[in-house]
Amino acid sequence: MIRKLQLSTLALAMLLALPAVACANGLPVFTELAAKAGKSVVFISTEMTAKAPSRGQFQGQIPEGHPFKDFFERFDQFFGQPGQPGQPGRPRQPRKRMGQGSGFVITADGQIVTNNHVVDGADKITVRFQDDPTEYVAKVIGRDKETDLAVIKIDAPKALPVLPLGDSDAIQVGEWVLAIGNPYGLDNTVTAGIISAKHRIIGAGPFDNFLQTDASINPGNSGGPLLNMQGEVIGINTAINAAAENIGFAIPSTQAKKIIDLLRQGKTVKRGWLGVTIQRVSENDAKALGLDKAKGALVASVGKGQPADKAGVKQGDVILKINGKTVADNNDLLRKIGDLKPGEKAKLSLWRDGKTVTRTVTLGERGEKVMASMEPGKHPKQATTEVLGMALKPVTGPEARALGLEKTSGLLVVQVAQDSVAAEEGVRQGDVILQANQEDVSTTDGFKAILKRDGKRGAVMLLVKRQGQNAIVSLPLSDNK
Repeated sequence: MIRKLQLSTLALAMLLALPAVACANGLPVFTELAAKAGKSVVFISTEMTAKAPSRGQFQGQIPEGHPFKDFFERFDQFFGQPGQPGQPGRPRQPRKRMGQGSGFVITADGQIVTNNHVVDGADKITVRFQDDPTEYVAKVIGRDKETDLAVIKIDAPKALPVLPLGDSDAIQVGEWVLAIGNPYGLDNTVTAGIISAKHRIIGAGPFDNFLQTDASINPGNSGGPLLNMQGEVIGINTAINAAAENIGFAIPSTQAKKIIDLLRQGKTVKRGWLGVTIQRVSENDAKALGLDKAKGALVASVGKGQPADKAGVKQGDVILKINGKTVADNNDLLRKIGDLKPGEKAKLSLWRDGKTVTRTVTLGERGEKVMASMEPGKHPKQATTEVLGMALKPVTGPEARALGLEKTSGLLVVQVAQDSVAAEEGVRQGDVILQANQEDVSTTDGFKAILKRDGKRGAVMLLVKRQGQNAIVSLPLSDNK
């Protein structure tokens, strides 16, 4: 009896600690939380100038010989720009484009967090509060494209209510959350749901690490807060899955806080740079490399003269740890390197030739120029000889030059059988196999010899040159090849 009383008292204390009051059916009521937090959420309107082309919309786009070329160009001549009939198309005037989004106040003097894509390119930004028609002109004081975060500032006539940033690492899947924003221009719309998943990678950027929620999020919610039951912001609503219902994504507050702190000071976010291309370690990669399981980030290529190259990192290495912290996968490595500053030293634990080695890298600075230097060039595809469902042939001198190879070596993939393991693992016609199990290959006989020797591993790891870029593909091996 005493035990039951103690448990009831504990449950009551937990309920009283929440801003939301539990109903008789056990579901929370969000009235108090919504009323209090809503005062700090803002509706953001933007205006930008969209430059229009000076020529008609069809001019220069219709090829010679097209049966309707004359028709379309005459259409442009008379209707390319609104005006008097029969008047030739004139240069079009710039048009105004409107946008909208959400945000929330983080300082009493008027600093507001939102998404970069809400304010990017805006000529004018205005902000309104709940139940207040007053429009405040805002200016951007900092933004970061790669994490889609921005901080804007208004001149507040009085101290504003602030929403605190909470600990997104502490929130668990299944916990209740509240989203507040302005979907489709419907001011201060409140939706509730749960955390559906954490650490989602959706391809929005290099540092994806989203919270997923089923709280309804729609266009216009971008930049608004995702709140826990204590009224703390644990996410910044950013993206939706347009093909589904109630699948929304928010930037975790713990990840965002470091960026926001820099942006508030008007500082540019500077990130570390290794100068490698990386990919996920597959099960077949792990087998081929002798790893006990698929883990870490596989180095597909190392940029010449880049920080990793100077430190002795090699293609085919698997980065297992950085500064003693385990690297879960390639996305985790990107985030960990991005959290470090240019000029910092990073101690890498690498898996190479069946053992762990360490290398210390002095990081460079991530930026558009150095990233562009790692992008593949454009090279023509080739075609023709045989093994593991692939028709292979030694690369010739002209082919090597056309494909951008540093030397005449490797095996050109001329054809891939549709039902082969090579096709299943993504080998393509036009790929050049440079190495097998980290040994150079230039003949099919040499390739077969490596397969025979290493067949017990259960997989072979290929270094492939594809459109000027290195990629690693591991193929499973059966006993009879």
